[in-house]
Amino acid sequence: MPQEVSIMVEGGKATAGPPLGPALGPLGINLGLVVKEINEKTKAFSGMQVPVKVIVDPETKKFEIVVGKPPVSALLKKEVGVETATGAVKTKVTGNLKLDQIKKIAETKIDNMNAASLKAAVMEVLGTCVSLGITVDQKDPREIQKLIKEGSIKI
Repeated sequence: MPQEVSIMVEGGKATAGPPLGPALGPLGINLGLVVKEINEKTKAFSGMQVPVKVIVDPETKKFEIVVGKPPVSALLKKEVGVETATGAVKTKVTGNLKLDQIKKIAETKIDNMNAASLKAAVMEVLGTCVSLGITVDQKDPREIQKLIKEGSIKI
């Protein structure tokens, strides 16, 4: 019966150390091969934490690697071009994005969200912008949410 190990790794920088090594070591698979394949599959997400699932058949020692999508916050920070958001969202702005960029992130993540529509997914991403101190089209994301709700902005 296959066993699954789910971990978060930095894109392209997985190592045989924790958290990967201790989780996979007891399964007796070649950690070097696993690390190499994870790094190959996640290099596009360099600098971001990426969810990775390693599915191992303990009898044959064969494994499959499934790479998820980074969290919305990581995608937003990459889009803005910062590693960390401001800690003072009420007084400092982390950066500014265009609504089209927010929509693109929502489209990327919609399968992993509880959103029933693209509009709902955009609203969720805008909510994350609020907590990260990111403005949208030079406005507070809550203003954009309000305009979407009242129909002034169509998604």
